Amino acid sequence: MSKESTYSPRLLRMKQVQALTGLSRTYIYSLAQSQKFPRSIPLVEGGTSRAWLESDVLKWIDERVQAGKQEGVANA
Repeated sequence: MSKESTYSPRLLRMKQVQALTGLSRTYIYSLAQSQKFPRSIPLVEGGTSRAWLESDVLKWIDERVQAGKQEGVANA
């Protein structure tokens, strides 16, 4: 019996993004404004609630880890 893999995107609200990244709300918005952090998406058309795709945030974290490793190698 084979199971089909079902991927369901997970949305993160600001407090969850802050907990994952360790960044402040203001700094997250500042980075997003300068296109250095994933942009949030509206939850409802015309509404004010926004969220981030978990996969985008995790990818950003991984990129930061890799960049830090590269810096460490260059400074060694």
